[in-house]
Amino acid sequence: MENITENKPTVIIDTKKIFGVECTFKVLGFDKKTENVPSIDSSYKFNAETTKSILAGFAGNKKVIISGYHGTGKSTHIEQVAARLNWPCIRINLDSHISRIDLIGKDIITLEDGKQITKFQDGILPWAYQNPVALVFDEYDAGRPDVMFVIQRILETDGKLTLLDQARVLNPNKFFRLFATANTIGLGDTSGLYHGTQQINQGQMDRWNIVTSLNYLENKEEEEIVLSKVKDLNNNKGRDIIKSMVSTADLTRSGFINGDISTVMSPRTVITWAQNYLLFKDLEYSFKLSFLNRCDELERPIVHEYFQRAFGIDISDSKVVNVSE
Repeated sequence: MENITENKPTVIIDTKKIFGVECTFKVLGFDKKTENVPSIDSSYKFNAETTKSILAGFAGNKKVIISGYHGTGKSTHIEQVAARLNWPCIRINLDSHISRIDLIGKDIITLEDGKQITKFQDGILPWAYQNPVALVFDEYDAGRPDVMFVIQRILETDGKLTLLDQARVLNPNKFFRLFATANTIGLGDTSGLYHGTQQINQGQMDRWNIVTSLNYLENKEEEEIVLSKVKDLNNNKGRDIIKSMVSTADLTRSGFINGDISTVMSPRTVITWAQNYLLFKDLEYSFKLSFLNRCDELERPIVHEYFQRAFGIDISDSKVVNVSE
């Protein structure tokens, strides 16, 4: 990886101009983009409250956790703020496959001077911890117990990372930042929507300085985003189709929240559906390929009903819709 250890944020950021929010604190960014800085999505819509919380994390070295339903764009929100600050950002999904050694590191066999030797190779956490990097733990409430104990070390006030196996104590880079996203707020799966999430030790939750939440976009905002990504539909018929697609997505989200279905349509899926529609010129087929086929078979009649309510047509009558007008 690129050596960025000595980099410092020196550029004063106009948060009102760039993010549309006014901050009572000074926000600094880096003067140039480096290897791990995310790409800017110019059509991204920022939520004011969440954006201000993330900016506080960067500016004041606050540990920020964002909760919200699946598909609300929690991780993307952090990435898009980081992108505009030129702040290197690394995401780690804490699914059941991520273990302690994935974070900390492990012994590997390597060749030196023609001889095989055992050498310790640092994981992503020690590297990120010693560099000006924003580290994002996705699905924080799904992390394994051994992983959560490792994370607790860097949540401590003194912020030192002790590697007992290596008899090393690491101090954080002054511009290391820590974020996390979760579907719950540490209470576990109380709704039945998120199997596999864990209750998080209250002592660990208390170590997060800022807890914020992010909900789905308003329909009008989401329509604008989809149209910005699929410009060929930016005409009268196309806008009507996008409006109905977003309405379908909104119905799936309500159904998901109410426990009627187990799969939700994210804004990214709506964009995919619109792109597939342009390719196949067939609403039903593109809907099946983009979303319906990933739904449980027992839930598909409910999803069919969402489609019909949003478009006002039966799914079997949706084959040809002309968008050239």
